[in-house]
Amino acid sequence: MTVPADFFAQHTRLVRPPLVPEVALHLADDVTALWQAMDDGPGAGEASPFWAAAWVGGQALARHVLDHPELVAGRTVLDLGAGSGLVGIAAALAGAARVVASDVDPYALAVIPLNAAANGVAGVEPVGDVLDDEPDVDVVLAGDVFYDLRMADRVRPWLFTAWVRGAVVLVGDPGRSQLPDGLHEVAGYDVPDSGVDVARRTTVWRLP
Repeated sequence: MTVPADFFAQHTRLVRPPLVPEVALHLADDVTALWQAMDDGPGAGEASPFWAAAWVGGQALARHVLDHPELVAGRTVLDLGAGSGLVGIAAALAGAARVVASDVDPYALAVIPLNAAANGVAGVEPVGDVLDDEPDVDVVLAGDVFYDLRMADRVRPWLFTAWVRGAVVLVGDPGRSQLPDGLHEVAGYDVPDSGVDVARRTTVWRLP
């Protein structure tokens, strides 16, 4: 499926997430209208506009990486469930040698290069589903990947395999019930959440 080049210009605007003002992203003011535009466009009904918001787990991870660039500098980094590419772009800004941004949504894969270009970073490579492949990266950054049980059941063993193979694994999440056991808290942030009056306490976790 090919997303028209002008789709994002028509339906999003460049926004700087509140916790990560260093990064500009093509996001939607009106997700309902965007959803309708996607239903009327290519691949109707096959994708959801999750990529059009800066999720709190991703913001926390991006903030942590920018504040601690030694975690990714000179390394190959995977942004798992990349969405807008926020976390991967933050890793590139922090000095990652290569960033692989994985998502299953063709709209996400189309917007990630635009967001990378808007921030003047190169080397962010959008790819599809990687969870059936062997992990081969130095760092895995997984923001908001435990949003439902089906996704969590796929992600948990894959992250553990990545850790066994020597990768640093960091997870950003506001405390969803599907989070696996054995994670260790490394940082916490109060992240403004769209549509909510109060910030959500969001944690960066490390495996193990």
